[in-house]
Amino acid sequence: MEVINTIGRRKSAIARAFVKDGKGDIIINKRDYKEYFPLEQLQYIVNQPLQLTESLGKYDILINLDGGGIKGQAEAVRLAIARALVKIDAESNKTILKSNKLLMRDPREVERKKPGRPKARKRFQFSKR
Repeated sequence: MEVINTIGRRKSAIARAFVKDGKGDIIINKRDYKEYFPLEQLQYIVNQPLQLTESLGKYDILINLDGGGIKGQAEAVRLAIARALVKIDAESNKTILKSNKLLMRDPREVERKKPGRPKARKRFQFSKR
């Protein structure tokens, strides 16, 4: 199997995943994913597509992460891994991942700050007199 290249985005985080056959190593920015994401919740998010498709320990995954916060990065990695698993075996993996909403990119972004206001929607206190 050749190396499969996919991309995942969430908020301002971008994850590029390179998947190949192996023994189950997940390396993020030259560090183990358990070291990069010390919280178990974030490790669960990263492993979710692999657990659903029962392919834990089958593939070596190398991920380049850029931008965003820790939660957005974890969800970008999840999308990149899910897309790679669909490229590997579309007919069996796509239905499982799609039914769990792992193939959909979350379009929500931070709303920009408007001029004359302290934040995007917050307004300064109104004074009548």
